[in-house]
Amino acid sequence: MNLLREFRRDIAIAAVALLVLVAIGLGVDSPWPRDFLTSFFAFGLLAMSLNLLIGYTGLVSFGHAAYFAFGGYAFGLLMQWNGFTESLGAAALPAAFVAAIGGTALYSLVIGAICVRLTEIYFAFLTLAFQMFLYSVILSAVTITGGDQGLMGGIPRPPFLGIDLADPHHRYVFCAVVFMVCILIMRVVTESPFGYTLRMIRDNAQRAAFLGVNVTRVKLICFVVSGSMAGVGGVILALFTSGAYPEWAFWAQSGEAIFMIMLGGLNVFVGPLLGAVALRVLNDVVQMYTSHTEIVIGAVILFVVLGLRRGLLDFALDWWVERQQAKLAATNREDDKR
Repeated sequence: MNLLREFRRDIAIAAVALLVLVAIGLGVDSPWPRDFLTSFFAFGLLAMSLNLLIGYTGLVSFGHAAYFAFGGYAFGLLMQWNGFTESLGAAALPAAFVAAIGGTALYSLVIGAICVRLTEIYFAFLTLAFQMFLYSVILSAVTITGGDQGLMGGIPRPPFLGIDLADPHHRYVFCAVVFMVCILIMRVVTESPFGYTLRMIRDNAQRAAFLGVNVTRVKLICFVVSGSMAGVGGVILALFTSGAYPEWAFWAQSGEAIFMIMLGGLNVFVGPLLGAVALRVLNDVVQMYTSHTEIVIGAVILFVVLGLRRGLLDFALDWWVERQQAKLAATNREDDKR
């Protein structure tokens, strides 16, 4: 009953959040909020999906952006393939969406089956090696991927079910709905028995194995779910930019996702989302005043890491808990005096 109650509460929160996002996107005349939030949907999913590995399973991946790029390129290539769009007609776009996520899941399954057998630094660098391999393939397969220029010529957005993604308002609402559904799926995963199994593996994998948990299989399932959610982020960004670019598969993109988690916090579910907003806003503001964005962003990250020693939401949560404990202790002292 508690799980069902929490699930209903999460659905209600997600519905309210979706209404707020839609109101912002449709209620403001300027295109900037829509553009900013659409890119936030993409990078927020990248950060949130990576935190399934880092924050909940204890697997630090340096190559997570590979699945982000794979989803974007798979979707873009399918939509640019005339045979695919002509044969499916109005169903081409949703079919390409599903196929891109399915392909990303299959790709992450193959890579994950190799990587999850390793631990700590070996896992991290092997994921990075596979990401750089994909990046090299994208650059070298010029006739397919466009090489360092990315997918050129735009991505067709044929209407389906009354939704016209060529219209910026329709596209924004569609991306907001997809984003919120993915966040809700990840919430269900983390709060389910499977999610608590991930935490047990993170805290003590040997104890989990002793209790009968198939650690390798659980890690692999989490790896596939995480890669698939990152792939959805790539599809959203491909829809938004009407293209796909090799920078999405570069190691720096994975580094940004890690920075988002560090800024927002990895122990609070929505921490990476706050980190994504903070990093995007910081990047936009800094670019208005200086070209040395890396120095300023690096200084902010150093302040958070060395000063707070945890993400912003982690710091806020710890402060709140300490404050409540102090109040409770003061109340108990008063009761003892009486």
